[in-house]
Amino acid sequence: MAQFELVMPKMGESINEATVIRWLKSEGDTVEVDEAILEVATDKVDSEVPAPEAGTITKFLCGEGDVIPVGQAVAIIETEGASASAPASAPVSAPVEQAKPVEVIQEKIQEAQVQTVTPSNTGDRFYSPLVLNIARKEGISMSQLETLPGSGKNGRVTKKDILAYVKNGAPATTTAPAATPATAPVAASKPVETVKPTVSLNAGDEIIEMDRMRKLIADHMVMSKQVSPHVSSFVEADVTNLVNWRNKNKAGFQQREGERLTFTPLFIEAVVKAIKDFPMINIEVNGDNIIKRKAINVGMAAALPSGNLIVPVIKNADTKNLVGLAREVNDLANRARNNALKPDEISGGTYTITNVGTFGNLMGTPIINQPQVAILATGAIVKKPAVIETQYGDVIGIRHFMYLSHSYDHRVVDGALGGMFVKRVAEYLENWDMDREA
Repeated sequence: MAQFELVMPKMGESINEATVIRWLKSEGDTVEVDEAILEVATDKVDSEVPAPEAGTITKFLCGEGDVIPVGQAVAIIETEGASASAPASAPVSAPVEQAKPVEVIQEKIQEAQVQTVTPSNTGDRFYSPLVLNIARKEGISMSQLETLPGSGKNGRVTKKDILAYVKNGAPATTTAPAATPATAPVAASKPVETVKPTVSLNAGDEIIEMDRMRKLIADHMVMSKQVSPHVSSFVEADVTNLVNWRNKNKAGFQQREGERLTFTPLFIEAVVKAIKDFPMINIEVNGDNIIKRKAINVGMAAALPSGNLIVPVIKNADTKNLVGLAREVNDLANRARNNALKPDEISGGTYTITNVGTFGNLMGTPIINQPQVAILATGAIVKKPAVIETQYGDVIGIRHFMYLSHSYDHRVVDGALGGMFVKRVAEYLENWDMDREA
């Protein structure tokens, strides 16, 4: 018999650790190759870890709720044959639970927070993203973290350490008021304390606990509003040419390419063109620095059957033609609905589109998907009577209109840029070439 170590596999770029959600097997159980042994969660998706070898589970090396670095052993499997010379990484199967929103959760969220209240790995001591996230929520400063004794390897602070610290009454961090001249008093800047409303229950009320994904979405949305002062601009676009062109070409496109031609890739193409015209929309904020992104990676918000939201990302959208965009949009949307997205497919976005028109909404004011600085909502396309200018005079005709709603971070995107950008998107949609090949 041989002893085989099952290690925490790598589950995507920039992912260094995962949390054990639950064990699907017990010690002493036999497993077959590729049979799921445990469920794990990263800051991207939830996944199953399958057995790379058939055998008997002899020992668990960690418990549920533990945060395990990539490459560390999590269980011992006794197999037939010679002893394994080194631990092998097991591939991760497609996610089976709801994936985290990218939207909603990005690896660079910490960089986009207000520096006075967000600890980060700036010193010699390493802190996991989970520990930093708890510290941020509880108002624990980096100086407090540095003094916190850790029970992990090499004195590393674990989840249990910081939760115990919070339970024992860790003082929240506040920002000291800046000294100002007596003749010109100025209110000191300090973190905003959130006061939660008191909720009373009445007869017949039902209490529904948020699922894990909904909690993550809630945290991400609140964080985005706290980080970025949101401003919105609106444009109404006459998309009659676009609608008529799609109606004329969608059947032939599907027959030739085997793909549905939806409006989404058409919108994405217009957005990509506008980003090239206004590249300062394709940026992120890191403290006092602005990062101008070269790649144009467009996220598209997709609703899940559970009602939750996820944002798969089309990488390098500016390098794809309409056929390539349509294929990737359809593929990502289908796999999003089936919880089959990979971690790297919901990260790295630089700009996001959300189609509120799918639900019959005319317009919306979407919340920015941090650490991006802007997001576009496309409304429902509706027929309206409109004045049409002709060489013989003005006439009334029926046209297709839609609203574009653009929310942007007013720290770095002023009204002129935010407004001109969404107007440029509208112009690309309005001036769609009716003679274009599909």
